[in-house]
Amino acid sequence: MQHAGNIAVHRFDRRNEVFEVHEMTSRKVLVVDIARQTCDCGHFQVEQLPCRHVIACCANQRLDWQLYVHDVYKITEVRKIYRFDFTPLGNPETWPTYQEPTLLLTNPTLRRRSKGHPKLTRYLNEMDSRNMRGSRICRLCGAQGHSRSRCPQRAGASGVGDNGGP
Repeated sequence: MQHAGNIAVHRFDRRNEVFEVHEMTSRKVLVVDIARQTCDCGHFQVEQLPCRHVIACCANQRLDWQLYVHDVYKITEVRKIYRFDFTPLGNPETWPTYQEPTLLLTNPTLRRRSKGHPKLTRYLNEMDSRNMRGSRICRLCGAQGHSRSRCPQRAGASGVGDNGGP
């Protein structure tokens, strides 16, 4: 709410609840669509909580910003979780013995390190596919489809496979 004071709201389309807001500090111009619950900053859509731009628009138009808070964040929904009774667990000595297989945890200090580069742990996206980069171009002959290490002219240029006879 404190950051909403540095935002100037201009009516863009009051009937459809679309506003243009100007941030004084960063000089950004953003569009807020209260009816569709969108803001150009993206926080309103992702968090489903009114961002500072929406709060500024609501204050400008004398609207209640709490109407745009998603039900998940409301105390009535939180109370629904705790309305059921919890059964106490009691004394652990009176619990029945566990008959299922046990899971053994390994000692991480005894783990062998693998050789070579570490495994890739990030998720790949479309930028990582070879099709997006195009075909390879050989730096030796300039042809496409192979690299310098697989170039057919490399064998002839270095003399490998060439016995030098007529």
